[in-house]
Amino acid sequence: MSIATRFVSSGLLLLAVVVLAGPASASSGWNMTPGVTEISRAIYDLHMLIFWICVAIGVVVFGAMLVSIVLHRKSRGVTPATFHESTRLEIVWTLIPLGILIGMAIPATTVLVQMYDSGGEDMVVEVRGYQWRWQYKYLDDDLNEQVSFFSNLSTPRDQILGLSEKGEHYLLEVDNPLVIPINRKVRFLLTSNDVIHAWWVPDFALKRDAIPGFINDMWTIVEEPGIYRGQCAELCGIDHGYMPIVVHALPEDEYDAWYADQLQLARAEEQLMEQDWSEAELLARGEKVYATHCVGCHQADGQGIPPVFPALAGNAMMTGDFDTHMEVVYHGRAGTAMQAFGPVLSPVDMASVMNYQRHAFGDAGSSERSAPVKPKDIASFAAAQ
Repeated sequence: MSIATRFVSSGLLLLAVVVLAGPASASSGWNMTPGVTEISRAIYDLHMLIFWICVAIGVVVFGAMLVSIVLHRKSRGVTPATFHESTRLEIVWTLIPLGILIGMAIPATTVLVQMYDSGGEDMVVEVRGYQWRWQYKYLDDDLNEQVSFFSNLSTPRDQILGLSEKGEHYLLEVDNPLVIPINRKVRFLLTSNDVIHAWWVPDFALKRDAIPGFINDMWTIVEEPGIYRGQCAELCGIDHGYMPIVVHALPEDEYDAWYADQLQLARAEEQLMEQDWSEAELLARGEKVYATHCVGCHQADGQGIPPVFPALAGNAMMTGDFDTHMEVVYHGRAGTAMQAFGPVLSPVDMASVMNYQRHAFGDAGSSERSAPVKPKDIASFAAAQ
């Protein structure tokens, strides 16, 4: 078998392997996912179209190179052709790339226009990035009654620290997933409260930056019920890998029932402000809030990770006046990793976690313990800011 024949046979075999591997590559994780929306499939089809155009160009270009190298090499006594200023050749190698670019631009522009057509939505959800969690707010006509909640990583700390076996959805599970209905156009308004984040769900073909002071938008119509997972795709700080995205797509009737329940819960949360909380109730709730929002930095035993995350155990603030403690929790500390939890925690949660911190790491054993702070105290403090 001649060298030229071997090169051609090898090239054809490689091309066949690539062609046959194409459909399987999406499911194996080597390729983009076709997704579960019309726009995600359009993007996938465009991606594959451009890919095969590039493969064809590569086969032609490298094939011509191999033929020239093997069949027209000097050792065979071949004399190279000489020509100068060939108008016909100039026209050919200008028109062919131009035709290829136009053939790629037309479908790409069609899909791009479709991606940015966010009008005519059935519902709007505001997505706001925080270090390191997401806030979802369902915007409707009734500004006095809106569903809003934070979505936090729920992977157990033991798994993160390597003390137990990692779960199926390690670092891709949250306490409060975003819930949307299928077959309705959902428009997302993205922004950030601190640094640049990026909201990315591969199955929806959605990825857009959340930038402080700006609002970006995108949309989706999910056709299949299910649970879809994504991540923050912009390096946003030390816990960048700990702010996953989980979306539950429900049938429309189930979504409507869920939304009605969430409105009831929102009304109940407002009524908690008027409840006369006992210290035991505040401590029980505060322990859960601490496990969700504080334990990653200050650790379960309050020892922190000095010097970046100072210890709470033995910290003078835990036995000092409530005003200083409240100021730090509410506003954070500029120039440090301590973020402001005023926009994140409700007055009930902030009061409960402050009481828990002081009880667990401060004046628990003191005979002159300070009186517990109440949610109304936090609300009064917030109103004065």
